[in-house]
Amino acid sequence: MEKLYARLTELFPEMVEIRRHLHAHPELSFEEVETPKYIANYHAALGHEVRTNVGGRGVVATLRGGRPGKTVALRADFDALPIQEENDVPYKSTVDGVMHACGHDGHTATLLVLAKALNEMKEEIEGTIVFIHQHAEEIAPGGAIAMIEDGCLEGVDVIFGTHLWAVTPYGHIEHRTGPFMAAADKFDIEIQGKGGHGAQPHLTKDAVVIGSQLVVNLQQLVSRAVNPLDAAVVTVGAFHAGHAFNVIADKAKLTGTVRTFKEEVRALLEREIEQLAQSTCKGVGASCKVHYQRGYPAVVNHEVETAFLAKVAKDIPGVTHVLEGDQQMGGEDFAYYLQHVKGTFFYTGAQDEQWEETYPHHHPKFQIKEEAMLVAANTLGGATLTYLREHVFQAK
Repeated sequence: MEKLYARLTELFPEMVEIRRHLHAHPELSFEEVETPKYIANYHAALGHEVRTNVGGRGVVATLRGGRPGKTVALRADFDALPIQEENDVPYKSTVDGVMHACGHDGHTATLLVLAKALNEMKEEIEGTIVFIHQHAEEIAPGGAIAMIEDGCLEGVDVIFGTHLWAVTPYGHIEHRTGPFMAAADKFDIEIQGKGGHGAQPHLTKDAVVIGSQLVVNLQQLVSRAVNPLDAAVVTVGAFHAGHAFNVIADKAKLTGTVRTFKEEVRALLEREIEQLAQSTCKGVGASCKVHYQRGYPAVVNHEVETAFLAKVAKDIPGVTHVLEGDQQMGGEDFAYYLQHVKGTFFYTGAQDEQWEETYPHHHPKFQIKEEAMLVAANTLGGATLTYLREHVFQAK
């Protein structure tokens, strides 16, 4: 274990170099070409078994230890976002309108260098390590479900994953048993009214007014339809209607998101949005179409594996606090992996206390404290080696 930590410290400059290279050359979800090539070439140079185009654009590399044992999977995502970067750094995105604004460049650099360090001691490893490099985490249906269908979890006993979390202080590891991140769904409501002259509203069915009423009505769902003990969010993020100052619009479109932890609450809100939209429109003589798209399910961490991670993290170099984190309404398709094998997903604090201002994920000025990558690598590596060692002992 000490050998691993020491080697990762030596390799940290390479980790930074890789992260900055990826940061400067981001690729959007489902459009990744050069990034998976870079990842595959890195693993191939280490002598790992490499599968490309897994589930579309994913990469899976396998390190087989010198002794038999269990199989641990580690996952990192590598897609970027359609955001124009506003940071003034030497490694600023070179792609107009595309940016690594969520830390996936750091996730990839962390896992690649961890793979290199583990490879150097592979003869001492009791078991197998699978490195899952996933494309398209940012856009549903995401890359995880397709990679699973393409066999990335075959033979895997446990999976660990982390997210560099820029709003959590550096040195903190946050974990949580059970629901940790929310299911993330999308809805579109298309309203059909009757347009006309702005001076003759009595001859129309104003889609703007109807849509406005619907936005207000939707706010009642969480407060009046959902049990107060259950968490939920209904947000209308876009409202499009009309094109002229003196024309009453005949059409309007609302687009929003629903976030929940429980499947029964998710199903309830799906039904209620449909009913509320139809009744609101019908009540004023208009009509509508509702399209509800289920996105990622909730990330539900397994109890034993989460407790194991928390215990291991307390002895990891660079970790100052191991805490039970709050539930987050953000979504993550790591949820699919946890539906198939035991495992846990945790946050690695990447906030620098020296920053004048911390920008949230998906912000054009988003950044991470790069030393957090070393903490993440230490934690994932420590969990992996400890798990393999303990389970060999159990088998004996």
